[in-house]
Amino acid sequence: MPNTSSPSLRDLENHSAFVDRHIGPNDAEIAAMLKIVGHASLDAMTDAIVPGKIKSPMPLALPAAITEVEALARIRTIADRNAVFRSFIGQGYYGTLTPNVILRNILENPAWYTAYTPYQAEISQGRMEALINFQTMVADLTGMEIANASLLDEATAAAEAMTLAKRSAKSKSNLFFVSNAVHPQTLEVVRTRADGLGIDLHVGDDADAAKVDSFGVLLQYPNTFGQINDYATLAEATHARGALVAVATDLLALTLIRAPGSWGADIVIGNSQRFGVPFGFGGPHAAFMACRDAYKRSMPGRLIGVSIDAEGKPAYRLTLQTREQHIRREKATSNICTAQVLLAVMASMYAVYHGPDGLTRIARRTHRLATILARALRDAGLTVGPDFFDTLHVVGVDAAALHAKARAARINLRAIDAGSVGISVDETTTRADLAALASVFGASIEDIDALDQSTADAVPAGLRRESPFLQHPVFNTHHSEHELLRYMRALADKDLAMDRTMIPLGSCTMKLNATAEMIPVTWPEFANIHPLAPADQATGYKQLIDELEAMLVEVTGYDAVSLQPNSGAQGEFAGLLAIRAWHRSRGDSHRDICLIPESAHGTNPASAQMCGMSVVVTRCDKDGNVDVDDIREKAQKYSDRLAALMITYPSTHGVFEEDVVEICEIVHRHGGQVYTDGANMNALVGVAKPGKWGSDVSHLNLHKTFCIPHGGGGPGVGPCAVKSHLAPFLPRVMGGQGEVGMVSAASFGSASILPISWMYITLMGTEGLRKATQVALLNANYIARRLAPHYATLYTGRNGLVAHECILDLRPLKDATGIGAEDVAKRLIDFGFHAPTLSFPVAGTLMVEPTESESLHELDRFIDAMIQIRDEIRAVEEGTLDREDNPLKHAPHTATMVAGSEWTHHYPRELAAFPLPTLKQQKYWPPVARVDNVYGDKNIMCACIPIDAYKDEAEA
Repeated sequence: MPNTSSPSLRDLENHSAFVDRHIGPNDAEIAAMLKIVGHASLDAMTDAIVPGKIKSPMPLALPAAITEVEALARIRTIADRNAVFRSFIGQGYYGTLTPNVILRNILENPAWYTAYTPYQAEISQGRMEALINFQTMVADLTGMEIANASLLDEATAAAEAMTLAKRSAKSKSNLFFVSNAVHPQTLEVVRTRADGLGIDLHVGDDADAAKVDSFGVLLQYPNTFGQINDYATLAEATHARGALVAVATDLLALTLIRAPGSWGADIVIGNSQRFGVPFGFGGPHAAFMACRDAYKRSMPGRLIGVSIDAEGKPAYRLTLQTREQHIRREKATSNICTAQVLLAVMASMYAVYHGPDGLTRIARRTHRLATILARALRDAGLTVGPDFFDTLHVVGVDAAALHAKARAARINLRAIDAGSVGISVDETTTRADLAALASVFGASIEDIDALDQSTADAVPAGLRRESPFLQHPVFNTHHSEHELLRYMRALADKDLAMDRTMIPLGSCTMKLNATAEMIPVTWPEFANIHPLAPADQATGYKQLIDELEAMLVEVTGYDAVSLQPNSGAQGEFAGLLAIRAWHRSRGDSHRDICLIPESAHGTNPASAQMCGMSVVVTRCDKDGNVDVDDIREKAQKYSDRLAALMITYPSTHGVFEEDVVEICEIVHRHGGQVYTDGANMNALVGVAKPGKWGSDVSHLNLHKTFCIPHGGGGPGVGPCAVKSHLAPFLPRVMGGQGEVGMVSAASFGSASILPISWMYITLMGTEGLRKATQVALLNANYIARRLAPHYATLYTGRNGLVAHECILDLRPLKDATGIGAEDVAKRLIDFGFHAPTLSFPVAGTLMVEPTESESLHELDRFIDAMIQIRDEIRAVEEGTLDREDNPLKHAPHTATMVAGSEWTHHYPRELAAFPLPTLKQQKYWPPVARVDNVYGDKNIMCACIPIDAYKDEAEA
């Protein structure tokens, strides 16, 4: 008898269970939710939400979904095409040994990689302590007074140092001097940034720096050829004319050589990659910036500070948050909106694990290996540069022949020019490596120990470090694996990440970062490729990058993609540079006006300013939509100068605006280009393509829509996607051609995490991607509809529906009760939830984005919490709860508060701790009470808390 009652074998084989694992609600739950929202199917709901003018008529031309086993097998074949040679290239990237306890319990641990930026201090104490350790480590090693919580890479940090010097120096010069001995990729990125800002660059020998009138000087110490120079006299001369000294340096070298702060540096930048973070073909790696205390209020990036909580105990927080772009907008001097938190945490734990003695031991061993190799080469008649830490500059050789011989031995040397090569040894270098390297040069090392005994160090006597570093107990306690493991676990337990709870942040798309997507990241074939390795060793990476670019082209409707930008803000910058270069190529260099709606994310005007554009703000109407008449009027007014319009779609207010096609036509009619911010692409994939409705360029957030984890505030990837006419103006790669220079240090940005997005798209397939978008829309509308009796949704689109996020308006409640959006955000912590986006894009509101990955159970748990909170607010309205002494005003409640011998509040302890019965089964206890933001900004301390502070707390 034929089988008519069961699915066929082919149906069973073709089903990809991954789609169902990624999307939270099952089909039965989706049907129930659709009924509440008022639609019969996902397609019917989508038709009701998305304007017909922009909907894609055809499905995505991508393959069908496959299983996790199949996808991992496929990406394994790609990885196997990479060849992992021993790389001694250096140039800012070095081999390192990631301690396995850090690899497993930080990099591969969702408690760390699924966390969000620590905007909510009370549930971020663990990762902020790790970042305080990072800041302390950097400040100690550089000899500076303050350091930030990481930047994107060394080259962009150098560009930020240039702009910090420009706004802080007394000199009125417009010229920035750059040593010709900085790393080439640093010079590339500094050139790009200087061009956008109209800063003049002078690149020359170090000796020329004292002769040039500039506002700042950038030096490399040790320099790109390995030499360690004494810059004290140069720094003194630079200061005498009112300029600042910026120094790019190496943290490991600083354990042996004098700290830049001790000889006159004002700003110190670099990369912490060699503190336990693999090559990764260029990233992600945590850069750093340290500076003198006088410049802390102008320093770009995020800064972790120490404040106090409501009980007077020490507590960490993001300090000086008014520097963020959403406050300064077009007056911002940087568009930095993220950091490299996960990688900074790894680097800080590397320092915690090894401590000052361990780091010094690693540095001394590395230096001894370099000196022994230099001695062997010199004994063989070769010329090697003097005064080095780990990098040898070998001159007077046939470089091509040496490279060929080295590659035959599976060794990579640094290509400098036809007559010289570079060799950088590192922590991973072995005695066998030293013998192999010597052999490449025709030298031999028969007795390493004998050479060691007879060879002096190569660090100049006057530049040897004498000052102590990393003296805080945190760097001198956790040196056994047991201790470090427990320390990292204790920090993770303080935080809320996606391994514990939904993080319903609007415009941030905190969705599933599937384990199968993460697995390839730490494969050595991806992790251990130097970014400057010869192309024939990275053919797997080329295939991965080409395929991912093609996927993104199909999803967006654009024609070309650059994966170089390593954050969303960098993607914005690259897109606007492409627009500017296109106008210049047509003789329209006078076009400099960028229209930006008042609802835009603050990085938009900041990025425009960095490209030398003048920002003109356009209005939004009472419904939150961009005002088309105002855009039309301003496009007409500035027609001769119009360069671009930047919009976000769906809008920052969480709706699909009806007039986006008309808006694009208006801008094009007046000679401008349309930039669509891709922050909200999660509402578009498989439904609509910005490149097809008239947009010219977008950046995408792979750390949002395409599943790269947020990592506590980074890493990120912000590809720039463009139409064909802008394709020639995407950032060039290292050594490549093109009108627009590099925007990041590595040609393909944070390449090692690209497998995550490749895996996501491959696993979901064309139908799965569309369904994910539709369920994201459904989940947001389900929350809005369920909460409608309790909270007003500020903006809705067609048919009274929202897009992928909804804005809950708490302003009327604040007026009636004094309870504001921040109080609700803090009270949600008592329910075990991270807060939605607070007071953006509208002050006094909460923006909720549930994403497609959240199950109906989790959505209902959040809804129950919000309803209970509304009941508590209602109790304040009715006088049942005191207007000042209520659980919202005193939230969050710590275990210490609730379990204390005295309870002085007018509401019960049980209401404070267990506002819902389900919390008695599983409860998150915040480690600190509400943090005092004002105290933190008035009393800035951005290093490890002195140990006696803990003693005082214990005695209290």
